[in-house]
Amino acid sequence: MKFVHIADLHLDAKFDNLGQIEGIPTKRRIEQRKAMRDIIDYIKENNVEILLIAGDLYEQNYIKKSSIEYINNLFLEIPNVKIFISPGNHDPYISNSFYATYDWAKNVHIFKEEIEKIDIDEKTHIYGYGFTDFYCKESEIEEIKIEEPKDINILLTHGTLDGGTEEREYNPLKSNKLKKLGFNYIALGHIHKPYYNEEKNQQIFYPGSIISLGFDELGKRGMLAGELKKDSINIEFIPIDKREFEEKEIDVTDLSSNEDILTKIEEMQLNDENFYKIVLVGKRFFKIDIENIKKALGISNIIKVKDKTKIGVDIETLQKENNIKGIFVRNMLEKQQIENLDKDFIEKAIEIGLEVL
Repeated sequence: MKFVHIADLHLDAKFDNLGQIEGIPTKRRIEQRKAMRDIIDYIKENNVEILLIAGDLYEQNYIKKSSIEYINNLFLEIPNVKIFISPGNHDPYISNSFYATYDWAKNVHIFKEEIEKIDIDEKTHIYGYGFTDFYCKESEIEEIKIEEPKDINILLTHGTLDGGTEEREYNPLKSNKLKKLGFNYIALGHIHKPYYNEEKNQQIFYPGSIISLGFDELGKRGMLAGELKKDSINIEFIPIDKREFEEKEIDVTDLSSNEDILTKIEEMQLNDENFYKIVLVGKRFFKIDIENIKKALGISNIIKVKDKTKIGVDIETLQKENNIKGIFVRNMLEKQQIENLDKDFIEKAIEIGLEVL
């Protein structure tokens, strides 16, 4: 059985994290639609039988009806494909959600809070669970008893796998418990990094986000596609996002002006289709003006410029000097000891103070 597994499109997300460059958030929202168009075209061209959507298809707080209509019209183009949606923490099945109020295509099935089993055919079954709130501290997924263990069984849900304390509110799941349930394929969403072909006889998969939502999602983004049989899974990751988010470092230690920084940026071999974050590192011996650098760059695919440089002085040496700067440094280091302040915090405070003195 051929299938496609996607998650975490976050349709109509605000993309505030992409900075204030005019038009970029709107451009990305259009590219979200284009990504879904490409997925549906792939499904048509490859005779895919099942589309698994593991949550966060859209942003509940920002989604427009026109966007839902666009997605549903795409679903109408593939009437013979069975589409299963497991709502997540950003698109929960709540009373005013489009999951509850919109007239979806007949080939779409949306899972809710009660774990449900659907027979895809006589030998293939899918179990699903969906968020009905923005949080889910626990579910009964790890207690599922498969009714036909000799058949092909799929699990579809949205949740955190082996997560830390901060992820306990998003359907926390344990991989060792899930593996014991006996599913042939466990389709998850929520984690935006793809997870596939990581281990022999892998059962648990994350496709990652369909398109990158920011600079915490570097590299290629897309979907998982493959063929599922009782005793085997053939699966591949297919890039969908036409752009990649990349981070480039510039060491300013040997530079002497903001113009030097701009020259270094100009000399970089950047892909016109990608978005970039420039991170300045090393020791600085001049005042870096981030705002003027951004203005000089103008409208481009360089979305962010981050200053992570350190002032070009030796604090250990400077605290021994018998002048105002030495006194300032000694006072700050003493304050760190007395108040048990973070080292990085105090070093940053010293840098700011020295620039003023």
